[in-house]
Amino acid sequence: MEIKINRERHIAPLVLLRITFGLVLFVSAIRFIAKGWVREFYIAPKFHFPFYGFEWVRPLPPTGMYAVFVGMAIAALLIMLGLFYRVASLLFFLCFVYVEAIDKSYYLNHYYLVSLIGFLLLLVPAHRYFSLDVVRRPGLKVTRVPAWMIDIFKLQLCIVYCYAGLSKLTHEWMVEAMPLKLWLPADGGLPLIGPLLRQGWVAYAFSWFGAVFDLSIGFLLLYQPTRKVAYGFVVIFHLATGLLFKIGMFPYIMIAVTVIFFPITVKDEAPLSLSMVAGRRKALRVVLAGYFVLQLLVPFRYLLYPGKLYWTEEGYRFSWRVMLMDKGGTAFFYLKDARSGRRWEVMNGEFLTPLQERMMETQPDMILQYAHHLHDVYEKKGIADPVITVEDYVTLNGSGSRLYIDSTVDLAKQHENFLPKPWILPYRP
Repeated sequence: MEIKINRERHIAPLVLLRITFGLVLFVSAIRFIAKGWVREFYIAPKFHFPFYGFEWVRPLPPTGMYAVFVGMAIAALLIMLGLFYRVASLLFFLCFVYVEAIDKSYYLNHYYLVSLIGFLLLLVPAHRYFSLDVVRRPGLKVTRVPAWMIDIFKLQLCIVYCYAGLSKLTHEWMVEAMPLKLWLPADGGLPLIGPLLRQGWVAYAFSWFGAVFDLSIGFLLLYQPTRKVAYGFVVIFHLATGLLFKIGMFPYIMIAVTVIFFPITVKDEAPLSLSMVAGRRKALRVVLAGYFVLQLLVPFRYLLYPGKLYWTEEGYRFSWRVMLMDKGGTAFFYLKDARSGRRWEVMNGEFLTPLQERMMETQPDMILQYAHHLHDVYEKKGIADPVITVEDYVTLNGSGSRLYIDSTVDLAKQHENFLPKPWILPYRP
């Protein structure tokens, strides 16, 4: 069978993606402002946890942060309408990534996915059909685009689903039904389904169904005879998880972007193909090749680290591991004046919000960042090179509380890098 590398398809799936993605993210940005989360997450905190390498990213003053979210909402609306699309998509991407880089306390897989979809939308002409840009400039209109402009979104979503499924093939998820065995009974008060959620076998059914769904849904969406039924499962699955687990806009984002799998045929329409300069086409292919190599490899970086992944969390983020662990901790930080020998406990609430403290207590890189912050704060108060240690007790998937960090290590002397952190104590079942 001949494979046509430069085959074309109707642009309509890109347009539908543009509209649904823009609408959902417009609502999401407005919701973020309306619920007071801009102030709660980015203005009120005294300290933030930027990602490694992005320590230079800082929140703007209050007016600036609100302006960023208003700009993000406007950009999402313009993307939906296809108005000033190129500028709007760039503005949305920059605003969204900036906000996410400020503090990893708020990292979620679907925020990462939004960043990726936003980046891919920068590369495609989703505004050149059924858009206000075409109304403004009719010469922009095209009806057919290279197939890869649609397929890159399908590939991205297949990676998300497949990697989420692979990450569920563990003893905890498949054999112990953890953490669903802990979470589902918490919804036992729901009408009609509440008593069912308290049944032990239901956690196993949900665990196995979740793994099968993630591993198969991408292929079922790609196959035309099963596509409609598969999309129905997408809608039901994500709405159900949204109901049970209160995960914000994630279900609606997944429902919105999955429409890219549906080809749309418009009859009696003159074919208008997209014209691209050869050099730009080649550059885009190089960029996309590098992009997808990273997408395929980054989730496996955890293999470079020793120890239990869910315990150390080294290589955990950006790997499509969704709702796979129930983890909680209690961290007591101690400050020691090396000259006087005086030692006292730090009140974390003086520096962190309750959410920041809860996230920090179970994530080693955040523990290290906080320790360095305490060192700097107290050094400015006149304590020369203070020693910062922590007694942190963590529970994982219902296990007993265990000491998490070597309490003898001065964390102020440890430095962040991509190497394993020897001061994380090994997990002992």
